[in-house]
Amino acid sequence: MHPNALIDHAAQLLSRVLTFNHPADGVVARYFRENKNLGPRERHTVSETVYAVLRFKTRFELLARSGPGGRERKLAILGFSGSSDFLAGALKPQEAEWLAHCASAGEAAMMDMHRHNLPVWMVPNLKAQVADGFDALAETLNTPAPLDLRVNTFKSKREDVRKALKAHGISATNTPYSPWGLRLSANPSLTRLPEYEQGAFEVQDEGSQLLAALLGAKRGEMVADFCAGAGGKTLAIGAMMRSTGRLYAFDTSAHRLDGLKPRLARSGLSNVQTAAITNERDDRVKRLSHKMDRVLVDAPCSGTGTIRRNPDLKWRLKEAELAEITALQSRILASAAQMVKPGGRLVYATCSLLTQENEAVADAFAAAHPDFEALPVAPLLQNVLPNQGETGDELAAKAEKLCAGNCLRLWPHLHQTDGFFAAVWQRRA
Repeated sequence: MHPNALIDHAAQLLSRVLTFNHPADGVVARYFRENKNLGPRERHTVSETVYAVLRFKTRFELLARSGPGGRERKLAILGFSGSSDFLAGALKPQEAEWLAHCASAGEAAMMDMHRHNLPVWMVPNLKAQVADGFDALAETLNTPAPLDLRVNTFKSKREDVRKALKAHGISATNTPYSPWGLRLSANPSLTRLPEYEQGAFEVQDEGSQLLAALLGAKRGEMVADFCAGAGGKTLAIGAMMRSTGRLYAFDTSAHRLDGLKPRLARSGLSNVQTAAITNERDDRVKRLSHKMDRVLVDAPCSGTGTIRRNPDLKWRLKEAELAEITALQSRILASAAQMVKPGGRLVYATCSLLTQENEAVADAFAAAHPDFEALPVAPLLQNVLPNQGETGDELAAKAEKLCAGNCLRLWPHLHQTDGFFAAVWQRRA
């Protein structure tokens, strides 16, 4: 395809994505269905161009104020993910001159917002938490996330899957914190591999794997994944339980739970019971009051911890929406807590970076529920972290680096995971 046609496709797609009426991944997928003449390489270039614009939208829009042509075309040129030689074939002389001027413009002349490319309202919250680490965090949030896998230990061993991937020409290394994780050095197609079809592994961020590990589910227990979605953590929990006991996967979306069914079939697990509920007060939840050994609440949230994967999130989310989100999180947590039996464990988690959804919700729950005792997360993590020849003290120090106070706090720039928070309680006997 001619370079200019590819730029035009990227510009057309950007005109749809930048309305922010729908998640970018869905808009991109629909555009490619409508334009089947685009081959795999062309789709890759167009989509990566769009995501580059989403990552650096504030900076690119500043630069796009000058120069010839329409806004979306200029943004597509600035974010173009192909080679510079290929791009040159699409540019008119005036565009090439403008692009050269943009490339020579230093960051020193830009405002902070054009350097960090984050919503202005979000910055004070993040700076208050990471202080001098803010620039590193902002830079990391504007880079693509790595691809992590979780080995299904009910069927396979991590080393066996790593060797199998190597035989397919896919390089993978053990994740440093999850005992089940593999991190790939590229983003290959995995779904046609026999190991995937046989359920030997699932795609899952290392941080998400640690949430399942924190729950600490054991053989024969009664366990609930209260906001299961498509079931990534459900499957990890089921493997920990060795397909024994009973594991409930609750969600208010039957459609999301439908996504669990083929994954569950591949996993080999037989102890999972899915249930679409109307809300957090559903009668099926009430009937399980005080019966669960462990309950995970991976609450609906802003998703700001996944900005590397979904850069449109930072522009679609509005600060005013947080009050409604946190109110829902508090209601869900309080309802799910009712299922925990005396001596049982409750985990509240989000993939958010924001204190309003994390510490604030956890602190409010603790104040309103004196029958739940907070458990420090670091000792729990120490029991699951893979030992790479460390002493007990070294493992303890490693676990502490994943925590803030008593809670799990994973940061993309520090831990190379998505951003996650988790607080853990035990119901007093």
